[in-house]
Amino acid sequence: MEAAARGAKTEGGTTVGILPGTDASEANAFIDIPIPTGMGEARNVINVRAADAVIAVRGRHGTLSEIAHAIKMGTHVVAVAAWTDIEGIAHVDSPEEAVALAFDIASGR
Repeated sequence: MEAAARGAKTEGGTTVGILPGTDASEANAFIDIPIPTGMGEARNVINVRAADAVIAVRGRHGTLSEIAHAIKMGTHVVAVAAWTDIEGIAHVDSPEEAVALAFDIASGR
């Protein structure tokens, strides 16, 4: 999450962090709006439900959980080097391509 927030801030974006714990100070330095949930990994459902598209970059079980929730909820998934064997994911080669595709999806293009 930190690398994504850093990239968004570098490009002038506003960042929101949906946190697993109850302490907003646990957010990384690049988060403008921390949302502590106290929900642990269950916050993955909020991450997916709040998005028009999600971007998965590499990742492990938490990323896989978000991908599964997204597919089940009908939220588009764009992946960079992540879970290439799952049907229903749009795979791209770079973070820039992932962001461009996610924006296209979110804007209905």
